[in-house]
Amino acid sequence: MRKLAFLLAALGSAATLDAHDFWVQPQIFAAEVNAIVPVTIEVGHGPFRQRWSAALDRITKFAAIGPTGSVDRRADLKRPDGGPSDADMRFAAPGTYVIVLETTRAESVLPGIRFTDYITAEGIAPAVDLRARNKTTDTPGRELYSRRAKALVRVGTSTAPQPQVTRPVGMTLEIVPIRDPYALGSDMTLPVQILYEGHPLAGAFVKLNNLDFDARPVETHKTDAKGQATFTIPFRGLWQMNVVWTKPLTGNPKADFDTVFSSLTFGYPRPGATPGRG
Repeated sequence: MRKLAFLLAALGSAATLDAHDFWVQPQIFAAEVNAIVPVTIEVGHGPFRQRWSAALDRITKFAAIGPTGSVDRRADLKRPDGGPSDADMRFAAPGTYVIVLETTRAESVLPGIRFTDYITAEGIAPAVDLRARNKTTDTPGRELYSRRAKALVRVGTSTAPQPQVTRPVGMTLEIVPIRDPYALGSDMTLPVQILYEGHPLAGAFVKLNNLDFDARPVETHKTDAKGQATFTIPFRGLWQMNVVWTKPLTGNPKADFDTVFSSLTFGYPRPGATPGRG
C-alpha cells in the first residue's frame, strides 16, 4: 500500500509538471493554397498529453501573420467539444504563416515540494532563487500563469526565407527564430532568441521536443547573455520548442509569481508526403 501511495503521488506530480507544456499544433505544417489546415491546442506531453479544454474566452488573441500582415482568426475557433480540431484554417496565398495564440491569466496553487520540483525542472530561476533566499521552498507555490504559442505553417512550395518568421510578434515571452526553420537547407542548425517583455532573456531553459516522441526533450539549452540558444534539428519531423519564465509579485493576495509559458512549433513533411498531406 505504501508503494502504491508513493507511485500515485509520483504520477500526480508528473502529471502536474507535464501539463505545463502548451502549444498550437497544425495537423499539417506544409499545405497547399486554400487547403484546410485543422489545428488543435495541446497541453502536456508523453502519456499526459491531451487537448486543451479551457473555454474560448480564455483566448485573448488568435491570429495568422503572413506575407501581407496580421489577420485576426478568432472566428475560426470552435468550442472545446466542437470536433476533432479546435480550428480549421485556410490560407489564400503562398508563404509562411505564423499562427499566434495568447491566453488570459489563471491561478494555480501547488504544494511546496511539487512547486519546487516544477520550477527546478523548468529552470525558472527567479522563483527558484527567491524561494531559496526567503527559505520558503516548503511553502505552497502560488502563481498566476498565462500561455503564449506560435506555430509556423508553410503554404505553397517556396523555401525562400520569410521575414515574418524571424520577426518578434510582441508576446510577453516569445521564442524568435533567428533563421527561418523552413529555409535551413542542409544545415539544420537553428538559433533562436528568447524575448521577455521585449528584451533578450538570459538564463532561460529552452527545450526542443519531437512531437512524435515527446516523453522527454531531444535537446535543452540555457540562453546566453543575448538571450540566444542554438539547436540542431536531428531529422525531419514535427518539432516544438518551449520556455517558461516568471517574475515575483508583491502585494497580490492570490499569487507570488506571474508566470508565462511560451512555445514554438514547426514541422517538415514526412518522406514521400506532398504539401497539404504531410
